Amino acid sequence: MPVEGPQFPVNLIVKGRRCLVVGAGPIAARKAESLIVCGALVVMVAPEVSDAAAILETAGQVEIVRRRYEADDLQGAWLVVTATGDREVDAAVFADATSRHIWVNSADDPDRCSFTLPAVVRQGPVMVTVGTGGHSPALAAWLRAKLTDEIGPEYAVLADLLAMAREQVRGSGRSTEGLDWPSVIDSGMLELIRRGEIPLAKERLQAWLSSSSE
Repeated sequence: MPVEGPQFPVNLIVKGRRCLVVGAGPIAARKAESLIVCGALVVMVAPEVSDAAAILETAGQVEIVRRRYEADDLQGAWLVVTATGDREVDAAVFADATSRHIWVNSADDPDRCSFTLPAVVRQGPVMVTVGTGGHSPALAAWLRAKLTDEIGPEYAVLADLLAMAREQVRGSGRSTEGLDWPSVIDSGMLELIRRGEIPLAKERLQAWLSSSSE
């Protein structure tokens, strides 16, 4: 059953925070990798470890505890992902985490999730997510593939340029709210960046900043 009702979209800051992954199979390893990318301190608990999880351990990216899950494993965790393939274990993790007010996601089991994981497209600081509320992960993955073709590395460069411009405005004592940012984004900057003409894109942005301050 899909999760009922609308879900509240949020980007969690997990950098430096302990996140527990119960299971160490290929699916669990993929879940762990998505947390590692965000700087989480990942601990995996499982009696058996897949090659994919072992590679993460060898690289020093995760800590793996080789035994069955115990409720005390939740101590200090900010969120939990369980992907054991064993419904009884996953149900126990969900119940234990929920009783401790810890957010938990159960792979392929939307009835035992207090949060769901969208499909993600990343380009530097730019992140676009697609979720279906548990209705169809396959559709979310298909849409992600479509977006990946559209959102290239030029968006990461544009985000960095706009961040610098924002700091420049704030440094001058002005508010960044109310400025017509869409007009400069739509002024052809992406095309300039795609062609490698980043200095020209910067000049266009600076010209817009100057005109907007008048």
